[in-house]
Amino acid sequence: MKKTTRSCRLLFFAIATLAGSLATSSTTIAATDPLDWSNWRGPELNGVSRETGLVDDIDLDEGSEMIEWKRDDLGGRSTPIVMNGKLYTIVRAEPDTDREGEKVVCVDAVTGKTIWENRFNVWLSDVPAERVGWSSVVGDPDTGYVYALGVCGFFQCLNGETGERIWSLPLHEQFGLLSTYGGRTNFPIICDDLVIISAIIIGWGDMAKPAHRFIGFDKKTGEVVWYNGTSLLPDDTTYSSPALAVLNGQKAMVFGSGDGQVWAFQPRTGQPIWRYDFSLRGLNVSPVIVGETVYMGHSEENIGGSTAMGAVAAINGASQGDISKSGELWKVEELMIGKSSPLVIGDYLYCFDDRAKLHVLDAKTGEPIGRPISLGGTSLRACPLYADGKIYAFSTSAWAILQPDEKKGATILKRGRLANGEEVNASPICSHGRIYLQTSSATYSLRDRSKEQGADPLPDPVAEASVSEDQQPAHLQLVPAELLTKPGAEQKYRVRLYNSHGQFLKESPATFALNGPGTIGEDGVFRAAADAPHTATIITATVGDLTGRARVRVIPDLPWKFDFEGLSDLPVTWVGARYRHVIRK
Repeated sequence: MKKTTRSCRLLFFAIATLAGSLATSSTTIAATDPLDWSNWRGPELNGVSRETGLVDDIDLDEGSEMIEWKRDDLGGRSTPIVMNGKLYTIVRAEPDTDREGEKVVCVDAVTGKTIWENRFNVWLSDVPAERVGWSSVVGDPDTGYVYALGVCGFFQCLNGETGERIWSLPLHEQFGLLSTYGGRTNFPIICDDLVIISAIIIGWGDMAKPAHRFIGFDKKTGEVVWYNGTSLLPDDTTYSSPALAVLNGQKAMVFGSGDGQVWAFQPRTGQPIWRYDFSLRGLNVSPVIVGETVYMGHSEENIGGSTAMGAVAAINGASQGDISKSGELWKVEELMIGKSSPLVIGDYLYCFDDRAKLHVLDAKTGEPIGRPISLGGTSLRACPLYADGKIYAFSTSAWAILQPDEKKGATILKRGRLANGEEVNASPICSHGRIYLQTSSATYSLRDRSKEQGADPLPDPVAEASVSEDQQPAHLQLVPAELLTKPGAEQKYRVRLYNSHGQFLKESPATFALNGPGTIGEDGVFRAAADAPHTATIITATVGDLTGRARVRVIPDLPWKFDFEGLSDLPVTWVGARYRHVIRK
């Protein structure tokens, strides 16, 4: 029986590798490789790999037999991804020169040789060099595209084979993305035909007040499909990477927000499902979802008058509305889980605190298992990786390989320290028998050539409720939801109807109305006046009892001239102006 199991694993590994080598089209990938790591949190968005035969030790010294390749020019803090035989990451470009910028780099995942680079500028003066490449790219197996957010909010879709820019948007300038604390930016995520990104955004018009806002873009064109946010005036920016799951029959995007709450949105519509009030400040940990339970941590002030800092909570994800009290399954305070996302292994929750200590909790009750375990080092920012029955964890200056233990929670198999001056801020990943790690000094590919690599199959995805069970329209989506256009331009609008679970039903004719300049016909074509100055218009579409809206700014070509005489407010089209500025004589 053991032989049969081992043979099945090796056959699965071989098929997966072959699938990756056959996936050569730049727009349509023939097969998704189950061993690819196309999101920085892995194929299941939880830091878990099903691979076997991985390294049992970490040796980054020169000449180490486990180093398959090393790139000294690719040091940084961005967690890499692997897709279709290629590794992608974001690093500094031309560091320590007057031309320094940022770049997405694609290398051969087996050899480490550069395939292409896509370079772009860093134009914000408050971004320190050490925080360039804060975000991580995400890969889309359906198209082969790669999406990257730079520290200045430059968001782009790249051809994964060639590095060619398919589309790009300056989110800082066009939407008002705020990159505070020197470059902290969020992580894109793919859902169906959308790529979704978020930030604290100080927009224009009725969105001029800051909020943690999400934008769902058509992943092929960059068109804004939906645009929505959480509470106004949050205390913090945030880099809590969203997780996707099916909760109570509907697909949900769960994330920690800058307002201190955990939220679940419908990822196709941007409509909120539930929220859980967790902290007085922003949340940065990425949630981990098992079944319909959401696990989340923070290291900020707790709510409710508690003087304790930090907490871990289990939340009932099969909920609706404000679940701050009703949805809490358990909460343990005074655990500073504010930077590294937890792991769920079996019945235990593995939480790594900001001081590089591991706390193991019973996943159902929150009760501690064993004593806290020190990993070495004084701080921890990377998320752990669970693969091959082992937990790979890195503090900024040390590492540990642990094994889950039913009685103690975990035991340390190996641990050591990094070379002096070398730090780990990125998370380790696993793909095709290799551990990939980016440190501040280099990117490494680690492999044990003496072992036979294999993999267990990925679990079957949880099925959504059938769309046939709910054919009643509950939400009207007007696309594009946000538009920046020129005088005389035309734009065709589409009206899309969704059911209560956020599932697409159909496109529909609608009745249109405008609040602002321009015209729109029954065909849904908006036309800006040929001589339009800087103007803003709200388009409303109605189908039965449902309404949806879209926002349009018409901006003429340069040069621009503004006269404030007779104005009671700043121009509505200016990003952030009506919140941050006033007119004075």
